[in-house]
Amino acid sequence: MANPFFTQSKDFSPEALQRQGAADAAQLEATFDLPAAEPAQIGRMSYEGTITKTFGSLIVLGIAAALTYMAPLDTMYLPMFGAAIGGFVVAMIAAFKKKGSAPLTLLYAVLEGAFLGAFTNWIEVYFDVPGAGLQALLATGVTLGVTLALYRSGKVRYTPKLQKILMIGLVSYLVFSLVNLGVMIFGNSEGAWGLRSGVEILGMPLGVIIGVVAVLLACISLIADFDFIERGVKGGAPTHLEWKGAFGLLVTLVWLYTEILRIIAIFNQR
Repeated sequence: MANPFFTQSKDFSPEALQRQGAADAAQLEATFDLPAAEPAQIGRMSYEGTITKTFGSLIVLGIAAALTYMAPLDTMYLPMFGAAIGGFVVAMIAAFKKKGSAPLTLLYAVLEGAFLGAFTNWIEVYFDVPGAGLQALLATGVTLGVTLALYRSGKVRYTPKLQKILMIGLVSYLVFSLVNLGVMIFGNSEGAWGLRSGVEILGMPLGVIIGVVAVLLACISLIADFDFIERGVKGGAPTHLEWKGAFGLLVTLVWLYTEILRIIAIFNQR
């Protein structure tokens, strides 16, 4: 037996139900016709968001670098080393955070920008290499573009084998850097770069060989950064990881620029 409320109510008459069905169908069709939600609208990581954050961080870095580059060199030695140490500390903190952080990324950009500006000025003045900074900047941009093109083409991927090479290379590079720092502080090295400029292998300064290896490692690191961003976007990662991706690219580009600039200085020193 039907419920008297339903049978007696005008809202449940055949005509009313037919009209309601037509309205529901029209509403459903209109919903399907709506444009798809953008990743940012649903709190997901996107290529556009990561690119925007990366470029924004690079602009901040560039402004800080320009200010210290134009400052008198004799007043920038302590700030240069202070910025380098501060940038390293911030990088360690950001690296161990699971979430991407806008304040840490931008603070790192400011500190490393201050360091790179003073460091570039020192290289150009001390080694008498006018325009070394511009050369290193162009080389960094070209390397970034070539690496990105190879990755986008699918010819280069961040495979487990490549990951092992990167890890072994980074540990080896860190050990060498610590040993070289000890030689520069406690040894009698005549060159400005310690073992890098004081040792030659087959007529080639060790610093150039180490620098080339470091550039290759930085390229692999860029591939790792691209892989992280791609997996994050395709996997629907939260938007805060856009800052993580931007931070990774920023660290790698700073390292790449520094190594190229040092290679230029060592060649000129010869």
